[in-house]
Amino acid sequence: MASYDLTQRIAPNLDRHLVFPILEFLQERQLYSDEQILKSKIELLNKTNMVDYAMDIHKSLYHTDDVPQDMVERRAEVVARLKALEEAAAPLVSFLQNPSAVQELRPDKHYNLQMLNDRYQIGPNQIEALYQYAKFQFECGNYSAAADYLYQYRALCTNSERRLSALWGKLAAEILMQNWDIAHEELNQLKEKVDDSKNFLSPLSQMQSRIWLMHWNLFIFFNHDNGRMQIIDLFNQDKYLNAIQTNAPHLLRYLATAFIVNKRRRPQFKDFIKVIQQEQYSYKDPITEFLACVYVNYDFDGAQKKMRECEEVILNDPFLGKRLEEGNFSTVPLRDEFLENARLCIFETYCRIHQRIDMGRVLAEKLNLNYEEAERWIVNLIRSSKLDAKIDTKTGTVIIEPSHPNVYEQLIDHTKALSGRTYKLVSQLMEHVQTQAAR
Repeated sequence: MASYDLTQRIAPNLDRHLVFPILEFLQERQLYSDEQILKSKIELLNKTNMVDYAMDIHKSLYHTDDVPQDMVERRAEVVARLKALEEAAAPLVSFLQNPSAVQELRPDKHYNLQMLNDRYQIGPNQIEALYQYAKFQFECGNYSAAADYLYQYRALCTNSERRLSALWGKLAAEILMQNWDIAHEELNQLKEKVDDSKNFLSPLSQMQSRIWLMHWNLFIFFNHDNGRMQIIDLFNQDKYLNAIQTNAPHLLRYLATAFIVNKRRRPQFKDFIKVIQQEQYSYKDPITEFLACVYVNYDFDGAQKKMRECEEVILNDPFLGKRLEEGNFSTVPLRDEFLENARLCIFETYCRIHQRIDMGRVLAEKLNLNYEEAERWIVNLIRSSKLDAKIDTKTGTVIIEPSHPNVYEQLIDHTKALSGRTYKLVSQLMEHVQTQAAR
């Protein structure tokens, strides 16, 4: 299944620290040899300040208790630099750790900067030192301290570019600490910045930021409550979907999965199937091919085969097959949920074409179930009002009751679609006007 591994496509769009839990997952699943994984970890660590961790990996990789001299020297440099930054940021850190002093701060940043300078002799140099100290702590793997200092830095920083950088760093730290609720809040703040064209020199750089945002959010969406709904809300927006089609078609795997496991079929699903059909020449995997088999080609035998491949893809994907908890990935029942809803996709589409279905010869085979399992599955669907049908036990068939489209529901759906298109058109016009005004 290594051929379906997306790590080499995903990793360039992540902070290198976010790649470590993915490598841990790949090592656990044994998709690659331990030697390959350890070498990849060393390569990542060489550009961080996590020297002790790099030394441990080196010992495991080469089965030795000795480490290279350059690692020893690098460790001494990191310790010295950390002490220097700590001293430079000490006046501001001491102020922020004093509750009575912090109460003097107001929502007005300019007042705060003037007050800090007048009363505590804390100026731009100390504020810059706090940013560098927070960044260095992050590179050392001290994500908790980094998150705290970056949050405090943002409250004092007046440079929009630096505030945006601090926001990215805070999001990464919260993800690595598995603080999903806080990470979700940071995500919403960052999305506002990314969607504001004033923060970027060109549409290309803004599109790249959207691509980074979607990749980072994979950690949150598959670990946060209702995240599978939110991935549809974000990825399926025109600007984000355009970014996916342009530079990151592999993200279609995760959007496709979210659509399949989302039991409430959305109006956007039909449009998404068109995207799958358009992009099948630039990207496809068993999950996107499953949707093409069911909704484009009506190849139900092919869909049934793809279901088995989808199961393997999910188990071996770090975001779909596992949940990140306490620094490690742990199993979640997404695979079972996916298979259940995939069968429902096949069955619903097949029922639109046929009114009477042989439950043993046709249905059980296409759902990858035996006769008893298929009968039980259909009975449960009927009981839960998901299926307007009845079972003829004498002939062993399922009789589908003809359904007529509800005019009122169609009108509501079309009205919603019209409202959405109107909103998109107004947003594009406003963005164009703002861009012209900026010039």
